[in-house]
Amino acid sequence: MIWNVARTALIALKRDRGALVLSFVLPLAFFSIFAVIFGRDNNTTPTVKLIVVDQDQSQASRALVKGLEDETSLVVMTRPGAKSKNAPAPADYTAATAETAVKAGVAPVALIIPEGFGQHPIAFGPGAGGSTLELLNDQSDAIAPQIVVGLLQKVALTSMPSTMADEGMKYADKYVGGFTPAQKAKVDEGLQELRKAEADGKTNAGSGSNSAGAGIVAVNERAVVGENKKSPMISFYAAAIGVMFLMFTASGSAGALLDEAESGTLERVLSTRVTMTKLLAGKLVFNTGLAFVQLVAMFLWGWAVFKLDFFSHLPGFAVMGLCTAFAVAAFGMLLASLCHTRAQLGALSTLVILIMSSVGGSMFPRFLMPESMQKAGLLTINAWAIDGFEKVFWRDLPVTDLWPQVAVLVGVGVVLFLIARRVARRWEYA
Repeated sequence: MIWNVARTALIALKRDRGALVLSFVLPLAFFSIFAVIFGRDNNTTPTVKLIVVDQDQSQASRALVKGLEDETSLVVMTRPGAKSKNAPAPADYTAATAETAVKAGVAPVALIIPEGFGQHPIAFGPGAGGSTLELLNDQSDAIAPQIVVGLLQKVALTSMPSTMADEGMKYADKYVGGFTPAQKAKVDEGLQELRKAEADGKTNAGSGSNSAGAGIVAVNERAVVGENKKSPMISFYAAAIGVMFLMFTASGSAGALLDEAESGTLERVLSTRVTMTKLLAGKLVFNTGLAFVQLVAMFLWGWAVFKLDFFSHLPGFAVMGLCTAFAVAAFGMLLASLCHTRAQLGALSTLVILIMSSVGGSMFPRFLMPESMQKAGLLTINAWAIDGFEKVFWRDLPVTDLWPQVAVLVGVGVVLFLIARRVARRWEYA
């Protein structure tokens, strides 16, 4: 009897393809996604985009920039990317344009090398003078500035050997009591050889040495994004979690179409003057409104309980909220049109929504993912919606800067609705 009960349960599981998929495919998909994100070699440093502004243009500053460019963990940008192939090359970043780029999210960190760096680039100990590099950062990414500061100390040692030796001799001459003429001549001879080797590219710059030596280069960090935010990550999680549950709500609400088809209500409605296009459009409007109200409730809760700065960002929120709700509603309509029963819809929506949410940043910030996963996230509604809300609540950008996210979300919504309308033809000819 026990084996018969087990056999009956197995047959039922085989018949329920949705439960079968959720039992095996979903865990494997989630395992693969998080293995790609967290399963990288622990000795590999995450790649960080770094804007560099060289105001000094000395031999030492150029050597430092070259050393940073040789670091595999950094993507060094000295000028903005060209807007098109035939467009003229843009001018190099300045301190002002670099700060603007960090605020716009082009890179999480910008390094400003000041004038006079080549005269006294290194400071051995506090109060020893030396030039101070300025590091502009975006507080939403707390890891990137730490990586850059650590690599700066390493590159200072490996990319400027002649400068290091010259500065070291100055300190030794000052604090040890001076060199004899013969010693000075020997030191100068060694420095000349080191400078020649450095000019010929025969030094060990970028060799991968891990001994950085703290404090060789003085760095002043300054946050240019998020410095005045009381709850910096609340807006991110409100958008991330909100979009994910909006998808579940939209798919569940759109499932009413399947209930109407099963009960015969859909056939009676279509026998009137209501066409399938009008019916789907009406449901799209309702689901869009429902999703938008749910999003408003999410952000109002964040304002009331977690001190989210909501009302000063109402225009941007309204634009992003409506576009996100429209795209999500169309997504739900497509899922409902593809399925034949509520059980199929439940299984398919759970599988697709959870995968999209994990890749798109609803469960884990995309900027901490590998670059390949970040690009894959752009195939989801989640990523574009979260990026738009981040522009509004974190970067305080104007509504006009939301056009990429708005264009994608509206375009996706229109395309998904048209596909849903095409698939729904089966009910017209049933």
